[in-house]
Amino acid sequence: HRNLQKLSLFGDISILQQHGSISNTYLGKVDPDGKKIKQIQQLFEEILGNSRQLKWLSCGFMLQIVTPTSLSSLSNPIANTMEHLSLLDNHIPGNTTLITAVELERFVNLRSLALDFCDFTAEMARVLADSNHVPLHRLSLLVHSVSIMHKSLDSMPEDENWKALTRNSANLRVYIMAFDVKSDDMLRILKPSIPLERIHFDSYITCVSGAVVDLISRQYDKFLTHFILMNDVIDMSGFPDLSDNRNEDPLVLLAWRCTRLSLLAVHGYTVWAHNLIAIARLRGSDLKVLEVTEESIDFDQGELADQDVDPVHNLIEQVSLGLGRPWHAVMDIELLSVFTEPTRHFYREMQSFSEGI
Repeated sequence: HRNLQKLSLFGDISILQQHGSISNTYLGKVDPDGKKIKQIQQLFEEILGNSRQLKWLSCGFMLQIVTPTSLSSLSNPIANTMEHLSLLDNHIPGNTTLITAVELERFVNLRSLALDFCDFTAEMARVLADSNHVPLHRLSLLVHSVSIMHKSLDSMPEDENWKALTRNSANLRVYIMAFDVKSDDMLRILKPSIPLERIHFDSYITCVSGAVVDLISRQYDKFLTHFILMNDVIDMSGFPDLSDNRNEDPLVLLAWRCTRLSLLAVHGYTVWAHNLIAIARLRGSDLKVLEVTEESIDFDQGELADQDVDPVHNLIEQVSLGLGRPWHAVMDIELLSVFTEPTRHFYREMQSFSEGI
């Protein structure tokens, strides 16, 4: 493995999860005294210590395999030439982080980085903004409610940190996936100077507010290409409606302001048929992917009252005309391109996003 150039590990934690959090009982049964984990940790560190050509190290959700000391196994020459690093594990007890700003100083050649948002501190942004560091091109950040609960947002980059980082890295683009994050936390996180290209909201418990969507459309209109809104909240009273008590629907405003938008996917939020038609007309054929589940689409009374027009047929026709290609709603949630277990989706998207430099 001295010739190893790319090491990518992904742990499928969905089998251990109940409602988005990991149950410890299963781990306790498999490895009661923690010996197996210790062995694997040592093997992982040996691989790192012996590697001579490693350029890409990606480790996602490999429960407890990566520890805060793992990276110290890498020799300086390897750390200095590494181009991609992703360390993700939302199962680290307490507030330990897998990499510190001091550790990151060795990685002067990083072009892409993926971390838990709470691990990406203002201090790290300063390290990456330093002129001895090559420009960073891709930054993928996973914001998880569990992580915020254990680690807090107090050390996150402020707007001036993002400004400094983009001065050194003019082509930097950011991908954020937010999982069950409260809207007021989201409003704190979304600093104006983040060059946000992709954002994905996923929730079992906490829905996104219209205010958050509105902020995104105003702040990131020059960058945003991907906007994904997923909601699996078990709520008998129906799906949340972002356009509630607003003159303009936030998704329509997003399509109007964000002229680079090429992918919009929605499930579990009410999308009014007339707004969907407006979105298709605003972005036209530039909107390469428009995925909305059938159960998310609603019709207002006026559309349903017209006896001469079948509202569903009319919607399909009008959206297809707007996009300049045949379109239909997604009939089964499993057919959504973004429908997978969220961590797996993030890991897959992060890899292709990071490779696309």
